[in-house]
Amino acid sequence: MRGALGGPGVLLRRLREVMAASISPQERLDRLVVLIAGNLVAEVCSVYVLREDGSLELYATEGLNREAVHLTTMRAGEGLVGLIASEAEPLALSDAQAHPSFSYRPETGEEVYRSFLGVPILRGGAVMGVLVIQNRASRLYSEEEVESLQTTAMLMAEMIAAGGLKSLAAPGASIGLDRPIHGIGVALADGVGLGHAVLHEPRVAITNLIAENPAAEVGRLEAAIGEMRASIDELVERGDVAHTGEHRDVLETFRMFAHDQGWLRRMREVVMTGLTAEAAVERVQSDTRAKMLRQTDPYLRERLHDLDDLANRLLRTLVGKANGVARENLPENAILVARSMGPAALLDYDRAHLRGLVLEEGGPTSHIAIVARALGIPAVGEVVNATALIEGGDAIIVDGQAGEVQIRPQPDVENAYKDKARLRARKQKQYQKLKELPAVTRDGVDITLQINAGLIVDMPNIEATAAAGIGLFRTELQFMVAQHMPTTAEQQALYAAVLEAAADLPVTFRTLDIGGDKVLPYMERVEEENPALGWRAIRIGLDKPRLLRAQVRAMLRAGAGRDLKIMLPMVATTDEFRRARMIIRREQVMLEKQGVTPPRDLRVGVMVEVPSLLFELPEIAREADFLSIGTNDLMQFLFAADRENKRVADRFDPLGVGPLRALRRIVEAAAETGCPVTVCGEMGGKPLETMALIGLGYRGFSMSAASIGPVKAMLRALDTAKLRERMDWMLASPEGVTNLRPQLAAFATEFKVPV
Repeated sequence: MRGALGGPGVLLRRLREVMAASISPQERLDRLVVLIAGNLVAEVCSVYVLREDGSLELYATEGLNREAVHLTTMRAGEGLVGLIASEAEPLALSDAQAHPSFSYRPETGEEVYRSFLGVPILRGGAVMGVLVIQNRASRLYSEEEVESLQTTAMLMAEMIAAGGLKSLAAPGASIGLDRPIHGIGVALADGVGLGHAVLHEPRVAITNLIAENPAAEVGRLEAAIGEMRASIDELVERGDVAHTGEHRDVLETFRMFAHDQGWLRRMREVVMTGLTAEAAVERVQSDTRAKMLRQTDPYLRERLHDLDDLANRLLRTLVGKANGVARENLPENAILVARSMGPAALLDYDRAHLRGLVLEEGGPTSHIAIVARALGIPAVGEVVNATALIEGGDAIIVDGQAGEVQIRPQPDVENAYKDKARLRARKQKQYQKLKELPAVTRDGVDITLQINAGLIVDMPNIEATAAAGIGLFRTELQFMVAQHMPTTAEQQALYAAVLEAAADLPVTFRTLDIGGDKVLPYMERVEEENPALGWRAIRIGLDKPRLLRAQVRAMLRAGAGRDLKIMLPMVATTDEFRRARMIIRREQVMLEKQGVTPPRDLRVGVMVEVPSLLFELPEIAREADFLSIGTNDLMQFLFAADRENKRVADRFDPLGVGPLRALRRIVEAAAETGCPVTVCGEMGGKPLETMALIGLGYRGFSMSAASIGPVKAMLRALDTAKLRERMDWMLASPEGVTNLRPQLAAFATEFKVPV
């Protein structure tokens, strides 16, 4: 290394000695900057630490005016130091004062220094400060010097993270380690949860940072890389992706990254600066995470997850798997934090202590969101970098209504959310008072309110909400949380338990809605260009009749002597419905021949979610015993907008003129043939949207249990005749209005309808 005194390992060992010395934090910092400056032949070495208000404070310096320590501050983005903090990348300049971001601070005396090298102090991709060296002479810093300073900055980050500088912060100027963060994501499950963070997959703790024998560390790294590659190769060849949920093409991309020479070369280079193999993996991934989090290209942002997975695999190989919190022994008021989770993993945790869920991935219609709503756990998804920003034990507030997360909140923010939680509790009590009141509009129109379910844990919600039954039981959830294909006996046991718990109330079982984004780990995967429009739901059932027959057989046996309703998903043509109904009838005849008691009343219906059925409404309404509108997929297909694609998912409004006209067409066709019709999608569980659907003529809805109270409060204040008259006028209006949400909201305000 040009200009350095001794090799990189010498500097790191001397830094470790200073960090271990029994001296005050300020004296430790002062010795460190002297040591770094001397080793890199720099006339200045300074440490700036990020404060909780987002500014950077000079904490120590060798070469600048010492009186400026703890006095000089700058905003993020201000000056060269602020630029490094905002972009999270090193900056080397031979003439610093010529740079457009240079900011002159007279109290530091740095105007005499021309050359400048600064690196971010990173941990988990999050900036914690900036480390700088400077020289009077104009010079170019070498790549080796940049590398050495970055490695030194990693040690600084660990010292800050361990709380070694907390005592140096002035009142009201706490360091960024403890700064409050307001995270914005997407609402997954309603509610407000206050508690402390528990990481679903805790970071691998690295206790040994400095290598005694760099050559040996390179050998350890090479061995770990070989083991990781072999495990991924085996995973791809075996096709077993149960623990990742990835499709095969994504796994192939994953394998490509595991063999990326640039990524692996960086780790080898960092090891040679004096770090252990595991510290090198951590440092390279922290640098990579910091850069990729600042990318606007969603593809590059998604690839960050691949690299995170690979780095974690390497760390577990090098250090051993991290010990997490026992899932059945959670601390009180736990807020679970994860990059992503499957529904089975969430169900493993002790529900009694779980107060909220924070995810980096997962949208409102994802399976984890469905389960969170079923369990009544406030949840927020798509919180960028959540697992890096949050430490285990941090105070967390989850606002599942607004889609916001407060990390390490200040007392006034925490008190405000406590008030919000109390207000919500009072509202829930008001909704409870409505429980025994009928779901009847102000002008006497009866509305049927049922709940959506998919797990046995959902069943107490019938009594808790006084719902009229289960309008949609998602049978695929049993398949998704199981490690193997549920047997017919296992399916029958679940369906019988559901019917028993529902007593005399109706239950509508939807046959398997798998495929697309719902991939079972133990089933054969089919590569498709567009899975949402491909081989899924009833299409799989018709092509694999043994699968459909086994499920229908389990339902018929469970429904012996009871009323039974079976609903077929993703039906695109009347002919598909006829074929599926024929399979059901054959199973019924076969069971009767075996002496099995048949259901007292069997009804077979259709989930209307494919737009092609809109042009066969008279036929399907005559053939089916009932219709149920799956608004999630119907809106997705009507707008050709993938509901899981953040770029387009929120671009179109279901309260637009187009979708409302389509929905009116369905309810009118059903009325003409006397076919019962309900709404079971997310649209039917939101008060304003439900109000609009009532105005179109819908009288039956199935929704999450948490939506029953708000929807019942809305409809009991609603005059349907006035609404119908207003909506007929709005939908026929030639004024060019294409979105009726503002007009519907104005109607609700005018007539004091709570939405």
